[in-house]
Amino acid sequence: MTTKTNNTLNTKQSDIVIKILSVAIPIVVALLFGIRQKIDMGQWTKMLPHLNAILNSLTSLCLLAGYFVVKNKKIDLHKKLMTASFIMGSIFLISYVLYHLTNPSTPYPNEGFIKIVYYFMLISHVVLAAVVVPFVLYAMYYGITSQISKHKKIVKWTWPIWLYVSVSGVIVYVMISPYYH
Repeated sequence: MTTKTNNTLNTKQSDIVIKILSVAIPIVVALLFGIRQKIDMGQWTKMLPHLNAILNSLTSLCLLAGYFVVKNKKIDLHKKLMTASFIMGSIFLISYVLYHLTNPSTPYPNEGFIKIVYYFMLISHVVLAAVVVPFVLYAMYYGITSQISKHKKIVKWTWPIWLYVSVSGVIVYVMISPYYH
């Protein structure tokens, strides 16, 4: 096979994987909330929301730093920061799934305007987290494969959504964490 044929196959395979993950990840997360019988994996799973908040905080910092370093043409550092963001987001997803498989959701007990703020942040965070998955995957793919013009086009939308998801995740955590069991 020629290099062009290999590249075409790799692109098609990558596209299929990205599309499958883009559908599978939100479905798995949605199914978590339908599971009434939780799996007992021990008390250590109670600390996962705290880990998730740390991961979201670090992801936010890496996304911000990555934005500024790429503006200063520090491409290698940008790649490292975006890879770190992606890895932390992946670990977050695993930790999030594990937590919700093993622990019931914590209801938000406050009333009034603060409850509206909380649910706005939570719902926008969850919806945009699902929406951003394919964009992040394509942005990473285009960056890794040096398809820079495609990468630049997609990150104009991806970066602010991903940053919002990371920051709002921390805000939701801060608002709900006093009520964890």
